[in-house]
Amino acid sequence: METTAKLYSLNLSNSKTYLFTLLFVAGNLVLPQLCHLTPYGGPTLLPIYFFTLIASYKYGLQVGLLTALFSPIVNSLLFGMPPVAVLPIILIKSGLLAVTAAAAAHYSKKISLGAILIAILGYQLIGTAIEWAILGNFYDAAQDFRMGIPGMLIQLFGGYALLKAIAKI
Repeated sequence: METTAKLYSLNLSNSKTYLFTLLFVAGNLVLPQLCHLTPYGGPTLLPIYFFTLIASYKYGLQVGLLTALFSPIVNSLLFGMPPVAVLPIILIKSGLLAVTAAAAAHYSKKISLGAILIAILGYQLIGTAIEWAILGNFYDAAQDFRMGIPGMLIQLFGGYALLKAIAKI
């Protein structure tokens, strides 16, 4: 399943970079709040990453990295989630998602379930390895694979659907 789309690579001198970053960070503020209304909504649904995926895939690495950086920090400052103790890991994984999603879009040049899946698996596998190295505990590092499969599926299919919906923008 592939869809041709307008994919961008906005740079830091473009005012649209900051406008889109602001919109995606806002999405990454609202979605986690909704998901945290359910028990274990954060670790199960992985909402902090959703709009980072969209930002990176549609608008490029700079928008993705800014979204990846500001979303967890602003969420932590405003709502205490993610807790400061896990913020470094979330920032690493969020940054990895920005890189993998931008790369997947760049190489595929279209909206593709396969490319989105590669981006998701890429950030999760590399992020889990880094988390394991930092924590020294594989069980804790593999939490996203133990609990977050629903969230990864939402990223895959929800991300694909949203990217298709905004494909011509």
